[in-house]
Amino acid sequence: MALIEIKNLKKDYVNDEVVTSVLHGVTFNIEAGEFVAIMGPSGSGKSTLMHILGFLDRATSGVFKFKNRDVTNLDDNQLAQIRNEEVGFVFQAFNLLPKTSIYDNVKLPLIYSTKKNQDKLVKDAIKAVDLMHRINNFSNQLSGGEKQRVAIARALVTEPSIIFADEPTGNLDSKSGQVVMEILEKLNDDGHTVILVTHEHDTAQHARRIIKLRDGLIVSDEKVKSRRSAKEGELQK
Repeated sequence: MALIEIKNLKKDYVNDEVVTSVLHGVTFNIEAGEFVAIMGPSGSGKSTLMHILGFLDRATSGVFKFKNRDVTNLDDNQLAQIRNEEVGFVFQAFNLLPKTSIYDNVKLPLIYSTKKNQDKLVKDAIKAVDLMHRINNFSNQLSGGEKQRVAIARALVTEPSIIFADEPTGNLDSKSGQVVMEILEKLNDDGHTVILVTHEHDTAQHARRIIKLRDGLIVSDEKVKSRRSAKEGELQK
């Protein structure tokens, strides 16, 4: 059973009676434990697709099944519940609270959670990105690479089914970006499903599969033959 099933998904935006079609009917599945990159130039529809897959937006038509449940027509509260329980987000701009400790930033998604042992969840997430030595530092005391690692820990803390990484290295130098990609690779190796959204070919090569979009359509969907390893700093066959 696929974790995500998408069939003929379309998305239109309506503004002053002007209809702009962004997705023109995309179809694909994502299995649990995959590392998938969604690639495409600006305007290709990749961000819109990520927002729909991450329950931040809804499709105009088509079928979207998550864990074999049709989520196409769920109301906003139902979508929010799935998003809070099942999805972790890592954004290009980090979106951390300034003058707030790493611990409290990572704990933020648990405010509305019924999960127990929250202190352990927070510390385990921070350990996963190797920042326990910074746990009491404020986020505005960190480098860009460290901020993105905090954002990954925050995405992990609810033990989500999927981690979405939207241009996660876009604001980082190459060395910091390599560390972030190494963490995402390890999370995937440990069984997490990772969906990476990027316009950069080199970044996409860290995934195991690349879905390429252009003008709201899938133009290719292929497994990565020569995978780039952040840890090794080279391509893996």
